[in-house]
Amino acid sequence: MSPRTATLDQIDQRIVALLREGARRSFREIGEAVGLSAPAVKRRVDRLEASGVIAGYTAVLDPVHLGWPMQAIVSLICEGTMDADEVRAAFEGHPEVGAAYTVAGEASAVLLVRASDTQHLERLLERLREHNGVLRTQTQIVLSTLFERPLTLES
Repeated sequence: MSPRTATLDQIDQRIVALLREGARRSFREIGEAVGLSAPAVKRRVDRLEASGVIAGYTAVLDPVHLGWPMQAIVSLICEGTMDADEVRAAFEGHPEVGAAYTVAGEASAVLLVRASDTQHLERLLERLREHNGVLRTQTQIVLSTLFERPLTLES
């Protein structure tokens, strides 16, 4: 079962939804919610992991409590083109960069960044512009997060 052709029945979909709500739930608790035994849930979760539907588990941290309340979206306008490997190599070492995407349009890449304050953000932008090929940056500071939506199985 490849990730592109994975077919999930309603029980698989409910298991995934429950894990998204709380990945530390026990197989017993999930089983009670979906009408299966804990071993049956474990087999389904193992299959979902093996097929790539479940790619991993993580703790969700609150950046405000970690001292990084400022969030910004930084577009990188580069000389020529900057391929995905170059973007990854250039920016994954910056702890403030939470995500990086190559994009179509004027920018070559877009970075989602966090900072402690405007001075921290300014220093980060200076470091980003030091990379070969980066002509300039265009930054939008996030004022408020209205919602963030994780991937869902519903269409």
